[in-house]
Amino acid sequence: MALPKRSEVSEDLKWDLSRVFKDDAAWEKEYDNVANDIQDLANFKGKLSKSGKDLYEAISAMLEVGRRLDKVYTYATMSSDVDTSDSHYLGYSAKVQALAGQFGAAISFVDPEILSISPEKLAKFIEDEPRLNEYKHRLEMVTRKRPHTLSADQEKLVADASDALGSSSNTFNVLTNSDMEYGFTQDENGEMVQLSDGLYSLLIQSQDRDVRKNAFQTMYDAYGQFENSLASTLSGVTKAHNYNAKVHKYDSARQAALDENGVPTTVYDTLIKEVNAHLDLLHRYVALRKKILGLKDLQMYDMYVPLTGKPSLTYTFEEAKKEGKKALAPLGKDYLKHVDYIFNNRVIDVAESQNKVTGAYSGGSYDTDPYELLNWEDNVDSLYTLVHETGHSVHSWYTRNTQPYVYGDYPIFVAEIASTTNENILTEYFLDHIQDPKTRAFVLNYYLDSFKGTLYRQTQFAEFEQFIHEADAKGQPLTADVLDKFYGDLNQRYYGDSVEPGGDIAKEWSRIPHFYYDFYVYQYATGFAAATALANNVVHGTDKQREAYIGFLKSGSSDYPTEIMKKAGVDMTKPDYLEEAFKTFEKRLNEFEGLIDQL
Repeated sequence: MALPKRSEVSEDLKWDLSRVFKDDAAWEKEYDNVANDIQDLANFKGKLSKSGKDLYEAISAMLEVGRRLDKVYTYATMSSDVDTSDSHYLGYSAKVQALAGQFGAAISFVDPEILSISPEKLAKFIEDEPRLNEYKHRLEMVTRKRPHTLSADQEKLVADASDALGSSSNTFNVLTNSDMEYGFTQDENGEMVQLSDGLYSLLIQSQDRDVRKNAFQTMYDAYGQFENSLASTLSGVTKAHNYNAKVHKYDSARQAALDENGVPTTVYDTLIKEVNAHLDLLHRYVALRKKILGLKDLQMYDMYVPLTGKPSLTYTFEEAKKEGKKALAPLGKDYLKHVDYIFNNRVIDVAESQNKVTGAYSGGSYDTDPYELLNWEDNVDSLYTLVHETGHSVHSWYTRNTQPYVYGDYPIFVAEIASTTNENILTEYFLDHIQDPKTRAFVLNYYLDSFKGTLYRQTQFAEFEQFIHEADAKGQPLTADVLDKFYGDLNQRYYGDSVEPGGDIAKEWSRIPHFYYDFYVYQYATGFAAATALANNVVHGTDKQREAYIGFLKSGSSDYPTEIMKKAGVDMTKPDYLEEAFKTFEKRLNEFEGLIDQL
């Protein structure tokens, strides 16, 4: 069945962007105004260190332009996302992305000038101009990097080299998205089809083992042809990370990356230590998978096939909204009020249609509603996606309506916590209300697979990232053979003896784009574990714990991420929250093992 065109989708299933800008003419007028005001920001150059008043006025002017740019950006990109074949809005999107680049360049002098102000002089500025207290944390985020900031001329040299240093990442993207062509494989209907990333993710879950085996081999045959080139691109980006860290006087690229958000490296170390201490639980789950599938030789391409078949849980969008509200009830009446607004005021673009971007997200800006993009299907996955994106949206609403614009967003480190907490709350709701053993087993398997794919898998990736950066820093060449050997051994250690050793999984490093993101993936793992602990607090905890969670949603970027999480009740520098997550995993694994024996 062909997907509907955008024009054929019912209006009540489309988001209403007229609340962002009345029409295109209003957008174009504001675009021009913002473009002009960006040019005027150059007038502040060289003035930030003159007085507290000058500093306050410069920061305020830049934030005001940035705030309006965010709104212009939202309208353009979201208009394009619902129909990427529409050249009109593609043009808007290209224009606004270029404008965002101009804005970044226009304010590039700000942090170096702030850093040129001595600590004593800055303190006097704040004393003389009390309004600067509003920006105190923002100023601290800049000045705390004083030991790692070069002179203005040196910083300019490093900035000018960014294109060259980023060439390896660009080559990886071009190679894997444009030049690399996957071979053909057989789908579940026995037809030969050309593999793609999207199709691979479906075929690897097939109940037909030959289908998933052939998809796996076809995928890695393609990457295998370019393995040496991909080792070179990964080595190049690793060298760039290490170079940037070294010239900025960090002990390692990892320390430099985490320091961007003020996250101590103990968070990373604690994650890896605790996950390794609980690999026995993953080994148990993998052994159970082997048993349920009845396989003598469990392979990595058997790791994604659902163990319980399709569930009896199906939901239309209207049914899902009702179920979602019931599940999220423990979060309180005020939270549900915002959920109700999001569900019923055309801020969700629901239906899948031709040329609409795939996946799902929560977007918007400080001065708009928190919009959501979905590609709805009447299944439990879409319900989980709805509560996930609504977790982002309500987080955004609380932050934007509590914090001033300067702190009106939240750092990447905590971004996935609110959304994943909602997913965990939905799982708790299902387990409290579903009695049917088969459906209950599906929910448990869904959770266990999510835990495996996020907490365990992303920590495995984090260990690999740490290895490649440390190896390069020691002068060890990152050849394809070196990368295959380490990744293959690492994968075997994580999944245990139930999985057949060797095979093409050793090449998996070559197809993971996140390895080019500079120590990004660990945040998925820490976020998932923190969300498990917070969901337990919300559903089974005290009113005080629930209030602390809502307080976390209101915090934005007003403090360092780990400090915000402490206020929510989770100290991510200590192992407690991870141990609680593993206890939840073990409890649900125990029940799943018992249910499987009954089915």
